[in-house]
Amino acid sequence: MKKKKILICGAGGFIGGHLVNNLLKEGHKVICADNKPFDYWFQFFQECKNYSLDLKEYDNCLKVSEGVDYIYNMACNMGGMGFIENNKAECMLSVLINTNMLRSSIKNSVKRYFFSSSACVYNGSKQNNTFIDGLKESDAYPADPEDGYGWEKLFSERMCRHFSEDFNLETRVARYHNVYGPLGTYDGGREKAPAALCRKIINAKINSEVSIDVWGDGEQTRSFMFIDDCLIGTKKLFLSDCSDVLNIGSEEQVSINQMIEIIEEIAGIKLKKNYLFDKPLGVRGRSSNNELIRKKIQWDTEISLKKGLEKTYKWIFDEITGGKNNNKFSKNY
Repeated sequence: MKKKKILICGAGGFIGGHLVNNLLKEGHKVICADNKPFDYWFQFFQECKNYSLDLKEYDNCLKVSEGVDYIYNMACNMGGMGFIENNKAECMLSVLINTNMLRSSIKNSVKRYFFSSSACVYNGSKQNNTFIDGLKESDAYPADPEDGYGWEKLFSERMCRHFSEDFNLETRVARYHNVYGPLGTYDGGREKAPAALCRKIINAKINSEVSIDVWGDGEQTRSFMFIDDCLIGTKKLFLSDCSDVLNIGSEEQVSINQMIEIIEEIAGIKLKKNYLFDKPLGVRGRSSNNELIRKKIQWDTEISLKKGLEKTYKWIFDEITGGKNNNKFSKNY
């Protein structure tokens, strides 16, 4: 790809920060926008033009998108199941970000636009059992997504589709399945299961505790994708001629109990599980089906869950114990 001027919305977030780093290494001019103050960005790059402003506002979207070639919209109000179950209205408001960024893309003649959707768009009736078959892209309809966050993502997918049809804006849409890795949230309430469990097991080991809290019975299943696989799939889809909505996720489905066992092996510890049945659980089972993305753009994950958890565990351990890390886990693709 020739060097471009690229806007990353949500650049202060987990995936956004990794994407900025990756594109800078390729030599692109990157503009970064996020509503968080700079001190709260996961990664901050002085060489970028950085904006801390609210992208729900149309004028701000016009400002940051002026003169850019490409837009990656990673911006939304989200977190793990505990957050999205208790903040449905806040999650729904993110629809304003995508809507106003699409409007600004037309106004500023942006060449291509990426929207980061989620596996939370999938019909809930197809996710009532553990270890289900991977969800195909067609399984989003008839619509019955995760309340709040899932509805916002599904509506925003439709907005991208109709802006393509009505205004000839090239759009690309990916449905992410549980992205994790170093330099992400691991405490505070917005963290997802891999980081939360790494933190709990690390703290148990440091403090010589014998048990950890587990939400539900631990038999709920998910698939989890390491950040490096996510970046490769995202950029490959963005640069392709494929305008279909595609899964970007892993097909390696595990229960929460199984993931705990993997992390315990990494940590060299065995713990009792204190199951909490009053916590938000989400669907019973969810995993990605990658048949369509393999066919359309020849992408699939390469990093196993165990390998990704080893890297994530070490980074979180260093953070908790005050050790130093230098973003050494993400490859320079």
